[in-house]
Amino acid sequence: MKVAGLFAGIGGLEIGLTQSGHQTVLLSEILPGAQAVLSARLPGVDLQGDVCKVSSLPADVEIVTAGFPCQDLSQAGLARGLDGDRSGLVGEVFRLAKHASPRWIVLENVPFMLQLKRGDAMRRIVDEFEALGYRWAWRVVDTFGFGLPQRRERVILVASRTEDPADVLFADEAPLSRPATAIGQIAHGFYWTEGRGGLGWAADAIPTLKNGSAVGIPSPPAILLPEGRIIKPDIRDAERLQGFPSDWTGPAETVGRASARWGLIGSAVSVPVAKWLGTRLGQPGYHETDRDRPFAAEARLPRAARFDGRDRYAVNIGVDPLGIRPPHLVDFLRYDGALLSPRATAGFLGRTYVAKLRFAPGFIDAVQAHLKSVDGVQIEEKRVA
Repeated sequence: MKVAGLFAGIGGLEIGLTQSGHQTVLLSEILPGAQAVLSARLPGVDLQGDVCKVSSLPADVEIVTAGFPCQDLSQAGLARGLDGDRSGLVGEVFRLAKHASPRWIVLENVPFMLQLKRGDAMRRIVDEFEALGYRWAWRVVDTFGFGLPQRRERVILVASRTEDPADVLFADEAPLSRPATAIGQIAHGFYWTEGRGGLGWAADAIPTLKNGSAVGIPSPPAILLPEGRIIKPDIRDAERLQGFPSDWTGPAETVGRASARWGLIGSAVSVPVAKWLGTRLGQPGYHETDRDRPFAAEARLPRAARFDGRDRYAVNIGVDPLGIRPPHLVDFLRYDGALLSPRATAGFLGRTYVAKLRFAPGFIDAVQAHLKSVDGVQIEEKRVA
């Protein structure tokens, strides 16, 4: 099927759909760095800028994708919801869909939108779909279960006027256990920029790659290696952790700072997730209706749900459609990461000492040992009870 990618970023959705047999014919992306990546990596595809200036979609487009901005919906962002200037741009999808009537519409965003303001953003989105005559389904999926050592949950919503999106999103389930913390035996990812209110802890994986801090500063994670060193992963491994080839975002450096590549990667859709989705869009499968549960109108939104044209249902299904276990993180990494600096390590430790978080046994000791090895200094613990 022909694909139009709105808010295309660096093309994660579109690359995955291409790998499953579809063809991208239109891309819309406003960021210059992302445009540079798309121009270099998807040459020949009609690339337009601001989605608000896209007047119409090609008549033969059957799939419209939209990984619309998450800044107003994320836990790390300002949490304005759909009334924010960025995330409210999803309205442009409805504007274009009213005239084009594509066979499928695919939205992707952060699962926090299911909690924010009691799910107000998602409720408004599905209300709009229903008003336009669409059936819909959504499901939270985790990149980890697609064979990449990154704990990255994202909610995918599929809508259609002609077919049942539940046959796409709920056709596959292969539950996969997650590794347990084992300091000194496996690698552990965390955010060194946090430490006071959160950590983003991930055993044998990295936590979700971000598009930046709340003020837009690039924010790579840290990795505590089994032997005790703490590193920041190389940008090329970060790309691979999203399913892209190494140096995929390199063209962005022609129009901006190299550090901006972190934000582009953090905003992207993981390619294997999109490939699975594209496969099921082409070959919808049977879903089991005995997974249905009552959909409470006012309660917290479920992590999977569907609308069959008449009724809404919560759906009892997990985050692993394929259940592909990734390699160990230390085996996955291909490039030497940079040691976490003494200043960054000390700053992180200082935040943990006044935090009320519970850290894994041995973690703080390991961070202190790293600081001593890179700076020869061990700061005095001042943890508040």
